Amino acid sequence: MNSHVSAASPASAVASAEARVAAYDWKALAGELDSFGCAVLTKLLAPEECRAIAGLYPDESHFRSHVLMARHGFGKGEYRYFRYPLPDLLGGLRTVLYPHLADVANEWNVRMGIDERYPDEHASFLKQCHAAGQMRPTPLLLQYVPGDFNCLHQDLYGDLAFPIQVAILLSEPGRDFTGGEFALTEQRPRMQSRVEVVPLRQGDAVAFAVHNRPVRGPKGNYRVNLRHGVSRVRSGMRHTVGIIFHDAR
Repeated sequence: MNSHVSAASPASAVASAEARVAAYDWKALAGELDSFGCAVLTKLLAPEECRAIAGLYPDESHFRSHVLMARHGFGKGEYRYFRYPLPDLLGGLRTVLYPHLADVANEWNVRMGIDERYPDEHASFLKQCHAAGQMRPTPLLLQYVPGDFNCLHQDLYGDLAFPIQVAILLSEPGRDFTGGEFALTEQRPRMQSRVEVVPLRQGDAVAFAVHNRPVRGPKGNYRVNLRHGVSRVRSGMRHTVGIIFHDAR
């Protein structure tokens, strides 16, 4: 495996990820998630880390399954789900991003009147997933070529689904590919749907609501339904890594 991805031990990878994740203004990011359903973490990965992760795609030994989107009506393009153990860098990021997002998720559940609360540590949440029969890792690496797109969807995978996930763009727009914008739609009760197109550069990550989130209205909080997708790639090749925090059945 490429040294930029997995030269460090899992413990040192977590420590490295913790330092870079702690450097963000999480109060501001939580505010953006609360206001728009998404927030951008600029330059979460360095260019060489992006290239190293994208470079894993052809090597099937890193993955548990390969999905061709067109076969399932998901769009056009393909992706591979990582197997355990995850590459150290991705495993470290999954571990240290989770507590910041769990704070937001728990506040959302309070406002939506949902009883479920997420534990402080990701390992504890994964134990809950595994006890519920959700054992398969969900982080994935996506690859798009010209004409490919990802239909609007929600990544749920089982009864236990963490309500926020993170996608990291590994390719540079305008150099490696054109088109392929990340889009988020929000279906609001008795109103037209709202669309958020999120501009990203190589190494930028977007954290976004997977399914529902609360919105404050004049009569209190109401629940909106979200879906996300990727517009048509016009040229080149686009790679993205998705960090989903719950495991799948």
